[in-house]
Order: sequence, then structure tokens, then C-alpha cells
Amino acid sequence: MAEVVNCRSKEATRSESDKTNENAMLNASGQTGDCENRSVKSAQSDARRSRLKVFNKVMEKSLQRLIADASFSRFAHSFHPLCKQNPQMADVIHKQFITDLQKAIQEDINRVIEEGDLQVKLEELDRLEEQAKDMPAPAWRPSGAPEQDLCSMLIPYHQGQEEYVRRELRKLQKENTELAQKVQSGRDTITHTEQRIAAAVDEWKASVADLESFVSSLCPLEDF
Repeated sequence: MAEVVNCRSKEATRSESDKTNENAMLNASGQTGDCENRSVKSAQSDARRSRLKVFNKVMEKSLQRLIADASFSRFAHSFHPLCKQNPQMADVIHKQFITDLQKAIQEDINRVIEEGDLQVKLEELDRLEEQAKDMPAPAWRPSGAPEQDLCSMLIPYHQGQEEYVRRELRKLQKENTELAQKVQSGRDTITHTEQRIAAAVDEWKASVADLESFVSSLCPLEDF
């Protein structure tokens, strides 16, 4: 009887350990799947963010397909007499044609990117998309009423312009006040200078009068 109980207890313990191992394996597989999903999502988000890389990849694939369509078989079909007469020369001409075609198309793509400033614009789109992720509110969309949409767009603009004008007006008023204070200070300085000059002239006149009286006292008129 004791042996039966021990066997049952061992089986129960073994079954519990098996269940524990299975749960651990399921958790590990689930974590691995989550990591893979996260890596895939991060790769997809990186691909979505880098629009310039996507554009370059699309252009590269399109160029490869175009070059593949310009195969030697089509070239030989179009220039059958030349290929039949001199196959080696036809092969050289075809290779040179493919090289020149690929170079010309790549130059056109680079010119489009440069003239359209696509690199800056695509990077700006990536930046705007990255900033929009942190905005809880949805982006602005037309309401269907043109008058309301126009007012909702123009009123903030005019309010901003009004605030700008008020700010510039306060700045000009402050500058005018400072200039008026400087002018008043200059006028006060001129007034004080005039007063000092007038006082000096009065002192000079008084000195001259004293000198004349002193001279007249030394040399009376009747002595002449």
C-alpha cells in the first residue's frame, strides 16, 4: 500500500514538473516571438521613417527591371542582321548600350533629386511624422464648411499678427521714451551750460566794472 502511494506521489510530482517545464517553454517561446515581433515592427518603422532610403530603393529596383527588359535577346531580335553577321560585335555594342543607359538614367534620377530638393523634403516629412507620434490630438482636417475652415485658419494668423504689431509698438514706445529722456537730458545740459556762461559773463562784466572804477580812482579826469 505504501509503495502504491509513493508511486502515485512520484507520478504527481513528475506531472507537475512536466507542466512547469511546458509553461517555461511556452513563456520562453512567447518572449522570443515578442522579441521577433518587436524587431520586425522596429524595422518596419525604420523603413517607414526613412523615406529617402525607400525612394532610392524603389529607383534602384525600377532601374534593375528596366535594364533586365533591355536584354540581349531583345537587342538581337531588333538587330538580327548585325547579330547574325558579327555576334561578338553585337554583344560589345549591347554591353556598352546597357552601361550608357544605366548611367544616363542614374544621372536623371540624381538631377531630379537635386532640382526638387527631395532629400531635404523627405527628411522633413520623416521629422514631421516623428513629431506627430507624440501628439495625442488628431491632426486638423476640413470640417466641410469652408467659411468655418477659413476662419479657423485666418483668425489665429491675424491674432498672431496683431500680437506682433502690439509687441513692436511697445518696443518703439520704449525706444521713443528713451530717446525723449536723452533729448531732455541734453536740453538740461545746454541750459546749465548757458547758465554757467551767463554767470561767467556777469562775473567778467563785474570784474571789468571794478577795474574801470579802480583805474578811474587812480587817474581822475581833472588831471588830464
